[in-house]
Amino acid sequence: MSGHSKWHSIKHKKAVVDARRGQHFTKLARAITIAAREGGGDPDGNSGLALAIQKARDASMPKDNIERAIAKGTGEAGDAEQIETVLYEGYGPGGVALLIEALTDNRNRTGSDVRHLLSKYGGNLGEPGSVSYLFEKSGVIVVDASRYDEEDLMPAIDAGAQDITLDDDVFEVLTEPGDLAAVREALEQAGIELESADVTQRPRARVPVNEADAAKLMKLIDALEESDDVAAVHANFDVDASVLERIAS
Repeated sequence: MSGHSKWHSIKHKKAVVDARRGQHFTKLARAITIAAREGGGDPDGNSGLALAIQKARDASMPKDNIERAIAKGTGEAGDAEQIETVLYEGYGPGGVALLIEALTDNRNRTGSDVRHLLSKYGGNLGEPGSVSYLFEKSGVIVVDASRYDEEDLMPAIDAGAQDITLDDDVFEVLTEPGDLAAVREALEQAGIELESADVTQRPRARVPVNEADAAKLMKLIDALEESDDVAAVHANFDVDASVLERIAS
């Protein structure tokens, strides 16, 4: 059975050109700005900033863009934006719980957009606290299981990883959020190519979803993730990998 990591893996493999690279860079820059504002501009002493910068580098964001985003957060730039983090909770088709992280300079606009997309694609907005207890913050590194076996990933355990799980044809290496960077570095030094590495809200349990609801749910998640203000969507669905492949094709 598969979840959000598998869906992103399938989408990543099928993507040929990132038609929304500019939008993606904007979201990454906002995350850097907030991290720098909250913890300072030195990534060596600010793990949140270090992670945001690494994600930007993974996306091939130019160095100048990264430096400008840091300057906005530390106040060195005169055009600093008043961006804040907002968490929305709700449900999608099949009763799937959704945590929607937004980075916005206008709560009213973003809240209206999120509510509209949920309604359009068969979901609904919940009250604060309605689904957040179903998730826990965790570092998650995704590795293609068709290229490596579990023994190849043992450097991750030595570096502090909590567990390694097999989810269809991807491994998920689980860490404490603060240990993600060290575990990532250990795997990269061992020559392991990573599909993704991020601190995410991992479901404590997953909800099985049939193919019809899964198709609607993936449309909802994609629409939310394409919204300018939405930084991340977390969901607790469980769907066969073969179903996800059909939906993505």
